[in-house]
Amino acid sequence: MQFSLTAPAKLEFGRGKAALVAPAAVKMGQRVLLVRGRSAVWADTLHADLTVAGCTVTVVYGQGEPDLPLVLDLLGQVRGQGADVVIGVGGGSVLDLAKALAALVPAPADPMRYLEVVGEGKPLEAAPLPFIAVPTTAGTGAEVTKNAVIGIPEHSRKVSLRDDRMMARLAVVDPALTDGCPRGVTLASGLDAVVQVIEPYLSCKATVLTDALCRDAIPRGLSALNRLMQGEDAQSRDDMALCSLYGGLALANAGLGAVHGVAGILGGVTGWPHGLICGRFLVPVLRDHATAPDLPLDTENRLQEVRQWIADAMGGSPDLAFETLENWIEDAGLPRFSTMGGSQTDEIFIANGAAVSSSMKGNPVVVPADRLAKLVKTVLCA
Repeated sequence: MQFSLTAPAKLEFGRGKAALVAPAAVKMGQRVLLVRGRSAVWADTLHADLTVAGCTVTVVYGQGEPDLPLVLDLLGQVRGQGADVVIGVGGGSVLDLAKALAALVPAPADPMRYLEVVGEGKPLEAAPLPFIAVPTTAGTGAEVTKNAVIGIPEHSRKVSLRDDRMMARLAVVDPALTDGCPRGVTLASGLDAVVQVIEPYLSCKATVLTDALCRDAIPRGLSALNRLMQGEDAQSRDDMALCSLYGGLALANAGLGAVHGVAGILGGVTGWPHGLICGRFLVPVLRDHATAPDLPLDTENRLQEVRQWIADAMGGSPDLAFETLENWIEDAGLPRFSTMGGSQTDEIFIANGAAVSSSMKGNPVVVPADRLAKLVKTVLCA
């Protein structure tokens, strides 16, 4: 029984905790780089509080999921500002952008030196700037991960900038910041959160610690998401935020699997939202794993647990749980790829890229490229 844990230096969870951010930032320095989403209205309050406290605040806005051209452009703008601390306020894409800037502002080399797969994958030579993460959606768990996902347009894929020192100095998860999140965003980000506790639970790198997180988070997240599709509810927002947080901790320590292997490539090719891709591939990947010829007994038992948790949250019998979840996703209104031109995407390219992705290192079964390509084509054309 061996495991290690990578987590923020300090984590605060609960309603009202957002008030802790400004005082904590002031202790880290007077020059603040605030990376925010345009819809993250609480960032205005934070900006005002920092200004009253005597800080000089430079603000940059996230523009969708970050890609390398955006990162390079922003680096050119902010490197001369002499930031002491970086604060990210927004969804997972904004937090990834903030994390990347915190890591790359002090870095002496071309960012390609540090990027996985398409670059050299070298460790950072300089320590990142102190980073504070404040999520305003419940989905990616990016506030507690040590990587930033960056799109590389010339390679039509997303890759990670990764270093243990990129972990947040402080992560503040205040579920109140997610209240009133639009239904479509709640659905896609919530499905991402659910995937990010199911995949680490099935991962071949799972530990007793990540298992404990996932066993709590999977049924909690499924039930909360089901309730939120019926109407706004503060307790469900709290549960969804906790599920997302646990997912970030779990994936940072146990890895992911085929859903995210595909999502990194497909998202890079199409620009489609990450949560949408994960939500649409979850059930097909679970079915593939359940029928895999090399399915380990432990994974089979874990899949049965997942079936039971789905049935408990969504109704129906465990034997029909995957069908139940698939129908629920459809009824909730998650867009189909066929309405977005997905049938024109090259499934062979997607499958080959996914097969060598870092996410596939945690997959509990071997998925040959031809089988993965067939799965991708089926889902894209559905």
